[in-house]
Amino acid sequence: MHDDRNLVEARLRRVLDERIRPAVYPESVPLQVAVWHAPGEPVPVAEGLAAEPAPIEVGARWGAPWGTSWFRVTGTVPEAWAGRTVEALLDLGFDENMPGFQCEGLVYRPDGTPVKGLNPRNQWVRIGAPVEGGEEVRLHIEAASNPVILDYHPFRPTRLGDKDTAGHEPQYTLTRMDLAVLDETVWQLVLDLEVLGELMAELPVDSARRWDILRAVDRALDAIDLQDVGGTAAGARARLTEVLAAPAVPSAHRISAVGHAHIDSAWLWPLRETVRKVARTTSNMTALIEDEPEFVFAMSQAQQWAWVKEHRPEVWARVKKAVAEGRFVPAGGMWVESDTNMPGSEAMARQFVHGKRFFLDEFGIENEEAWLPDTFGFAAGLPQIIRAAGSKWLLTQKISWSQTNKFPHHTFQWEGIDGTRIFTHFPPVDTYNCSMRGSEIAHAARNFKDKGRARHSLAPSGWGDGGGGTTREMVAKAARLRDLEGSATVVWETPRAFFEKAEAEYPEPPVWVGELYLELHRATLTSQARTKQGNRRSEHLLREAELWAATAAVRTGFPYPYEELDRIWKTVLLHQFHDILPGSSIAWVHREARATYERVAAELNSIVEAAQRALAGEGETPLVFNAAPHPRAGVPAGGAATPCTNGATTLAPRPEGGHVLDNGLLRIEIDAQGLVVSAYDIDADRETIAPGAAANLLQLHPDFPNMWDAWDVDEFYRNTVTDLMDADSVTAGEDGASVRIVRSFGTSRVTQVLTLPPRERRLVLDTEVDWHETEKFLKLAFPLDLHVERYASETQFGHFHRPTHTNTSWEAAKFEACNHRFVHLTEPDWGVAVVNDSTYGHDVTRTVRTDADRGTTTTVRVSLLRAPRFPDPETDQGVHRFRHALIPGAGIADAVREGWWINLPERRTTGAVEVAPLVTVDNEAVVITAVKLADDGTGDVVIRFHEAHGARARATLTAAFPYTDLTVTDLLERPGGECEPPVRDGDRITVRLRPFELMTLRLHRLRDR
Repeated sequence: MHDDRNLVEARLRRVLDERIRPAVYPESVPLQVAVWHAPGEPVPVAEGLAAEPAPIEVGARWGAPWGTSWFRVTGTVPEAWAGRTVEALLDLGFDENMPGFQCEGLVYRPDGTPVKGLNPRNQWVRIGAPVEGGEEVRLHIEAASNPVILDYHPFRPTRLGDKDTAGHEPQYTLTRMDLAVLDETVWQLVLDLEVLGELMAELPVDSARRWDILRAVDRALDAIDLQDVGGTAAGARARLTEVLAAPAVPSAHRISAVGHAHIDSAWLWPLRETVRKVARTTSNMTALIEDEPEFVFAMSQAQQWAWVKEHRPEVWARVKKAVAEGRFVPAGGMWVESDTNMPGSEAMARQFVHGKRFFLDEFGIENEEAWLPDTFGFAAGLPQIIRAAGSKWLLTQKISWSQTNKFPHHTFQWEGIDGTRIFTHFPPVDTYNCSMRGSEIAHAARNFKDKGRARHSLAPSGWGDGGGGTTREMVAKAARLRDLEGSATVVWETPRAFFEKAEAEYPEPPVWVGELYLELHRATLTSQARTKQGNRRSEHLLREAELWAATAAVRTGFPYPYEELDRIWKTVLLHQFHDILPGSSIAWVHREARATYERVAAELNSIVEAAQRALAGEGETPLVFNAAPHPRAGVPAGGAATPCTNGATTLAPRPEGGHVLDNGLLRIEIDAQGLVVSAYDIDADRETIAPGAAANLLQLHPDFPNMWDAWDVDEFYRNTVTDLMDADSVTAGEDGASVRIVRSFGTSRVTQVLTLPPRERRLVLDTEVDWHETEKFLKLAFPLDLHVERYASETQFGHFHRPTHTNTSWEAAKFEACNHRFVHLTEPDWGVAVVNDSTYGHDVTRTVRTDADRGTTTTVRVSLLRAPRFPDPETDQGVHRFRHALIPGAGIADAVREGWWINLPERRTTGAVEVAPLVTVDNEAVVITAVKLADDGTGDVVIRFHEAHGARARATLTAAFPYTDLTVTDLLERPGGECEPPVRDGDRITVRLRPFELMTLRLHRLRDR
């Protein structure tokens, strides 16, 4: 037999494109169109419907960037179409390759009832099936003219990312506004041929199944009259029946398809536009659920559900109905799909508290899976948090984007820093926007790394990022793939159903220990410094507000601000979304974030000040409130007292030029260029700075990654570096304990104040950068005289060790990593910590010196600022302030304590009385991260704490208030928790904790009668 495969496949492509697809809508008539352009921001639906539009013709330009236009389309169904299926085809000027990334619309009936969303892959609205003929059609479209930010030439700087700079030129051309007859037989033929053609392309050329399909397709094409596709489509379909009915082999890979629309809560659009994206998508998905009895749709991010409830009550009613039917499924149990590297311990816990509680309160549904398909890597502390929230599974996909190493599993147990394991799945389809193409399904089956032990994988299916969701074409393809020879089998299932099957078939999966590091998007630890500072400071202000408000409520009857704290927490959690906190959103998003963080700070400071005033009373006694979990200067943790003051710092000229600071514990030498050339630990007789090197060294690199500008820093940035050695001035501070340094470079200026506090083992570096560079990366280096093979970085509820060497490609790929408040490096008897108040990115490298001592220099570099131009061309321009501290002679306990110190500065006031802590703990290894009143309003006190040093710990907590009983709870403050029960003896509670173990206690207070 002659090989005519290429001939038949080419024939299929052309006939489909030029004859069969155009015949899906064989007849059409134009609709009349009018438009009203809303001034300014989007208007309420009622206002948009009531506005008086002006006529507009197909082919006209419309839509200024970020504008809203209300189209009214009217027409009459021709009498001749009676008995046929009729749809409105509404093309706003779509590019079908950009679903979710350009203009979109939501269709309403005249009474304001939402019908469905419009996007590039979903342009139809059903009028009738069948129609009677003569029906009057009147629809309204709320159309958003969102500009294209990520274009065919991606990553080019654009001013379209902020309404203030985007201009007013129309973005789109109105393309089609018709009533059309849908030929459902031709539509089904298109899907038959697409599924078979895509499957055929994935099968081996020498496979009998491929040739069976080829011959069937050839016969079907023979049956098509190209001048009468509609009249011959049924005959063509009949010739495909046999190959479509052939069942899959018993060993076929099994795919659980989950309807999905990954909607970034902000990214290349602002938060307000996401509210509308969610409304469009949920309208579409509830409509699809009504039409397709097997389809199941899952949506994560409780915040997005809350937006629908608040802003689109008509859509919310449809959503609630579909949830009750088990077809529209809450997923993930988090407030948003957050970044997981940078959020602090309590914030990461509250993502689950507020997310799970929303779904429990609204639907009575308990989520057991964490759903984070697009998050940029996962911190090693996360498994314990997932388990403590009452969940047990994790899904993500993003690790498949890693550039260097391919992750060895798709289904596995992920073990965190405390030993908690979470059953985890990476969909081998390698996308969270699966569209049911044959190439995607075949890739999932081939790519699955756990063959021979497991057969199930999950495929999130639907257009995402900008929303849109699953289409009827995807559902139709899935129906054909349910049991089809040569293909993996596909069935619509909920995430829970998938995980239950996957866990049952794979009872002993492999284990991965430690962080799930994404070998990509490393620069998200640094981009948009103000957003990151806003997050860090909000987290610590929330701790203070809860602590002092709870203390005041118990001691004085102060009204605990339940509603305010709940609202503020949700605001902060929203801004931890994985394109806001990482700094990868458009300028508009970060401009609004800065303003939001300022409002949050003002409101939280007001709560703190009111609670402290209630506690301290009116008086003139100097008081310091200490919100940190460790005592300092005689002030107890969680209390207020008059601080102890003693000791002094001397400041003297350095003979070689510069200055020497000495406080009896440390002697710091700062040379004439403002560099720290010595940090001498007097008690230990130990130098901190490597010989011949200098700390407080600012280093500037070129920073132009190959793609994903705000997201990525590529390793080649290190090839070129400029050490900023020259100082404009180095002067002694007037306080006698500091040195002020000014440097200029490029068009930027740095002002630093280096302070050595009395009797503290801490050199504080306050850095102000007036930053006006472009495509540069600024680092702050500390070359240390330490020989270490690994170092510790703080993460949620503990710390995680990373190697300092690059023995393997896995280690080499971690050339930029995340820490929270500290990094710590130590030899067995002496160590150093570098702590910070708002930075996350860092790198640690090691070299062996070639001089006579042949010692090891281990350099810690803090990442301060970047200047990418996409998607925000003005990223981080302007003034920034950072605080860091170098802690010579630090053990891990010092690193933990100093990390808290730098993030929770003392608050000085005057009052009548000192304030005793509400609860104390006698072991500094046990760190209290939250003291608050229970969320249910009962007045019970909730205390959350963990072992922070990485060792077993026994501790006694003492509560300084009466309570009747105590309960170990999960994060949602419900009875539960997998821990050794505490022992109560009066007001003393003894606990035993594993390394990094987290515990939450609820102390039940006496109720007022």
